[in-house]
Amino acid sequence: MTRTVLIADDDRAIRESLVRALELEGYSVVEVDDGVKAVTRARGQRFDVLVLDVLMPGLDGLGVVRLLRAEGDQVPVLMLTAMVETSDRVAGLDAGADDYLPKPFELDELLARLRALLRRAEPSADTGDRALSVGALRLDPASRRAWWAATELNLTKTEFDLLELLMRNEGVVLDHSTVYERIWGFDFGGDSKNLAVYVGYLRRKLAAAGASSVIHTVRGVGYAVRCP
Repeated sequence: MTRTVLIADDDRAIRESLVRALELEGYSVVEVDDGVKAVTRARGQRFDVLVLDVLMPGLDGLGVVRLLRAEGDQVPVLMLTAMVETSDRVAGLDAGADDYLPKPFELDELLARLRALLRRAEPSADTGDRALSVGALRLDPASRRAWWAATELNLTKTEFDLLELLMRNEGVVLDHSTVYERIWGFDFGGDSKNLAVYVGYLRRKLAAAGASSVIHTVRGVGYAVRCP
């Protein structure tokens, strides 16, 4: 099945190189050069994944994601950014993006991240749809909803997948490599901050719902969910 990708980047050279590479990989590609055009195309056509530059004229990539998420569009989004501060990356996650890739990037890594996003977007063949609970934390894989006590958590797809993985392994310390392989499809290596950013974001959302410590860090190893 041919996958359709929308690329939005105001850098013509990047767009053209990505179009060539993705078409060689068998993708059907649509390219635009600003955020307004990206929203228009995303509203008028179904895409399997979006690749959005953060800094674009008119409407930036964060604005595109916020608009689409507000309209209920949950298409997987990979953000491209030249900004390297953690706060900038968190802003992308806050807007509703599923993953980010700093510029300059290696093409092989971009392709791997796209494959991982597409795999995670596919309906799961796993029959383990029973509801999960850890203390007052509850998660329903079938409806993809999660709650702390009576408060529902507003989670992105990646946040939900990460929380589900940790809850299915309650009390088990999952090392960084295992989490990267299960959630992103490959290990980004020891220098990546992807996992720490998502764990931090999950913790903030749990804290805002009134949760005490649920996700525990085992320094130098990984993370575990335990009943507070």
